[in-house]
Parts: sequence; structure tokens; C-alpha cells
Amino acid sequence: MNQMQRPPDPTNLFERLDQLNQIGVALSKETDINRLLEAILVAAQKITHADGGTLYRMTEERTLKFEIMRNDTLGIAMGGTTGKPISFYPLHLFDKDGAPITSMVAAYAVHHDESVNIADAYTEEGFDFSGTKNFDKKTGYRSQSFLTVPMKNHENEIIGVLQLLNSKDSATGAVTAFSTEDQQLAESLASQAAIALTTRLLINHLENLFESFISLINAAIDDKSPYTAGHCARVPQLTMLLAEAVNEVSVGPLSEFSMTDKDRYELKIAGLLHDCGKVTTPVHVVDKATKLHTIFDRIHLVDTRFEVLKRDVEIASLQARLKTGVDAADELVHQLAEIENDRAFLHVCNVGGELMSDADQDRVRKISKKYRWRNVEGEAADFLTDDEVENLTIRAGTLTAAERQIINHHIEVTIQMLEALPWPKHLKNVAEYAGGHHERMDGKGYPRGLTREQMSVQARCMGIADIFEALTAKDRPYKKGKTLTESLTILGKFKLGGHIDPDLFDVFMWGKVYLKYADQFMDRHQIDDVDLSKIPGYTPPPAK
Repeated sequence: MNQMQRPPDPTNLFERLDQLNQIGVALSKETDINRLLEAILVAAQKITHADGGTLYRMTEERTLKFEIMRNDTLGIAMGGTTGKPISFYPLHLFDKDGAPITSMVAAYAVHHDESVNIADAYTEEGFDFSGTKNFDKKTGYRSQSFLTVPMKNHENEIIGVLQLLNSKDSATGAVTAFSTEDQQLAESLASQAAIALTTRLLINHLENLFESFISLINAAIDDKSPYTAGHCARVPQLTMLLAEAVNEVSVGPLSEFSMTDKDRYELKIAGLLHDCGKVTTPVHVVDKATKLHTIFDRIHLVDTRFEVLKRDVEIASLQARLKTGVDAADELVHQLAEIENDRAFLHVCNVGGELMSDADQDRVRKISKKYRWRNVEGEAADFLTDDEVENLTIRAGTLTAAERQIINHHIEVTIQMLEALPWPKHLKNVAEYAGGHHERMDGKGYPRGLTREQMSVQARCMGIADIFEALTAKDRPYKKGKTLTESLTILGKFKLGGHIDPDLFDVFMWGKVYLKYADQFMDRHQIDDVDLSKIPGYTPPPAK
């Protein structure tokens, strides 16, 4: 070295070691990669009194990518959380023939697995500082002392390089060479930083793997039915929109509710898994588009019987004419018209509606007894089987009580699956959040009949999200997606009927969560102008 280092100060060194310990603790707690990388460089500058520096990360292509650049004198801060990208190309560690490049200090530190401490770049021999000198010419800056330290993970692999620039004397501000203590502290910090970075990258990788596995499950569920495709993705989105609105509200009973990033992640995972139990639900129940649908729509079997019935009536009419000589054409036309009328009626009944009247249900039962036919065994039988009558008289929707029980069972399976997993502490509420979206505030929901007081805000948010998504979904087999006004009207009635959380409904309306969701997921024709004064249960937000 051709420049004097600062003399060691035992008192100052003790303080810097304590500072190093504090930095290590802080780095281990950082969860955001960009903030972590930035914190590493800032901490290294602080502990070595460096005016600037660069943090490189090793790429899969074995190059050094610029991640963070800082220079306090020039006011330069790039990469990390600054939002200012670094436009420099990565540093190559090997030439085109595969030979190691050692003329660049950072590359040299990697290939020799050692720190490089340079007192003055302008007098140091053996390294190419042409780029540094060009930078100085453009800016008027004087790049002098350099300390370059490789960052190695727990497997002794170099994952990055920490390069510090221009150590300054704390008393005079003069640029000095990095001292031996500076180098030791920087090396210790680089080691801690590498472990913290590797740990965070590993956690991120595991989280990504976990979420990808969840997406795989949801894709399998959605793939079972074209009618529910997207449900597993939309409900979490709406849940988070509502939860964020609650987090931001400053008035009303929920103004004290708040979420951390960990809380958000936990709710996100719960939302993604809220219907995982549907992997056990039979496809023919999920896909039941009409009341007589199983593997196929059995209304066509009923149509065949009607055709046989018409043929029998025509044959009977011809036989009577041959026997008596009397032409009963008018009566035959009347009979055929009556049969066609009953067939058309059953076709209408086969489509699941909002509410089937008692009169229509009775008519289905009368038609079943009104006509007789011979079944496949050649025996005289009612025109409709008991199962067909049960299905065609479903009051609302397309599912019988037994089929609805099968559908409802998915939430029990969901809870069983999620409670069986060894969740870490920050995800311990996933099963409770996901398992509560079919409960009601009045305790009349399922599967556990929980009341509002027994449920978390997050679980109640998911309940509203699940209902609103179902109301507005345009891909259901038994209905078209409702408009905003229609959906909010039903949701408002649910508030008044004790079905959903009234305070969350208010936030849902005040924060226009429904409109944010509609802009992302609903068709344009569904997004009508909502007259809030006509929405049941709507109350304006209180004054702040």
C-alpha cells in the first residue's frame, strides 16, 4: 500500500464490533430481498466509513450483476428500493475462451477467493481501472481506496461481491486507505450478509414452491369443471381487496383492525386454499348444469318417452278409427298438443332457477302419474322415476339435498386437510380463515355453526368474498353472472338476515371494493350504475 491507514482506535473498534452485531441481527430479520441487499451495502459503508460502494450478485451465467450502487458525495443511489435501475452490463468472470478474467478487482476477488484492499487505484498496478478513471473524468470525483470482499454462503460458494470505495477519516473527512480492522469488519459483515441473503433466498424459494403447489391443486380443481374455473383465484383476490379496505378504514367498529405483511401473506395462503377440499367432490355434482344432469342430461331420456307416448296415442287413435269408423283427428291433435305442452314444461323445470313454485312442483308430480309407459323390463310404470321427480322438483338451483350435502362436504375436507398440516407460526391461522367461509354470523352456517363472535375478521372477509364471487361469476352452469346492483342487493339482504358480517358489508360498500373487483373480473355489461340508496342495509359512512 502506498498510503497510510488510520491508526487503530480500541474504543472505536469496540463500538464498531457492537455495531456489527446489531447489523447482523437487523439483516437476519429483513424479509425483502431488495431492502436486504441495500441494507448490506449501507451497513458496510457505515462500519468502514466508506463514501460509496457497489454490491454485486453472482448470476447463473457466472457473471457479477450490479445490484446496488451508492456514492454519498455524488448523491448516487441506484438499485434496491430506489426504483432507479442500474444500466451497467454484468461483469464477466471468464473471457470468450473460458479463461478467468483477473484484471477487474471484483473478478479477481472471486477467482482467488480473497479480499482485495487497494490504497489508491491510480497508483495500483495489475488491475484495470480505466472505467473508474473515465467515471472520475465525467464527474470530477476522485476514486481512491477500494476494499473488495467476496460473499460466501454456508456451502462456501461465492454468491456475490461487496466493493467499498473511499474510506474517510471520521475526524478530518480525508480519504484514507481501508484499515486492517476495516477489512476484518467488512469480511465479517460479508459473511453474515451472505448467510442472511442465502437464507432469505431459500425461504423465498420454498414459499414460491409452496404457492406453486397450491396453484397446482387449484388448477386441478378448476380443471375438473369449466364452470368453476377461476373461482379459486378470484376469491383470494376479493378477500385481499376487502381486507385491505378494512385495514385502511379509520371510522366505525373495524377502525382498529390492522395487518402486517405476515398477516397479509397468511390470509393470501388461506384464500388460495379455501376450496382445496373440492379435490374429493365428484365432477358430475360440480358440473350439474341442469336438474337431471349426471354424466349427461337425462331430460333427453324423458324426451324419448314422450315420443313413445305420442306414437302410442297415434296408434290408439288409428285403431279406434278402424274399429268404429269414426275419425277422431281433433281429439288426437288435442292429445298431442297436451303431451307437447307437458314436455315443454318439464324442459323449463329442468333448468335451475331462483325459486320453483309449489304449483309447478305439484304439476311435475301429476305428470309423473298422468302418463304410463312400459319400462325396459316391459312393466307398466309411472312416466317419471322417483329420482327424476325429486330432481325436477328442486326448489332452487340444480342440486338435490343429497347432492348439496356432497358439495357442502368439501369444506369439512378442506378443514381436515389444512388442520393436518404442520403450519409454521406465521401461518397457524390458515385453517381457521379458510374453513370459515361458509359460516353465518347467526350461527346457521356450516360446517361448525360458528357465530360472528367465534370467527376472525379474516374468515368473515372470506365469507363475503365467496358469496359475491359466486353471485357475479359468469361461468356457472345454472345461471348467468348478476349485475353489480343485483349482487349488492342480495348481499345487503344477507347483511340484514344475519348471514354476513354487517360491519364488513359497510366497509365493502364504503371502500367501493365491489367496483375494484368488478373492474378486474366482471364483464362490462354487468357493471351497472349502482344507486346506493336502494341497496338493502346500506348506511353512509360516519363522519370522521
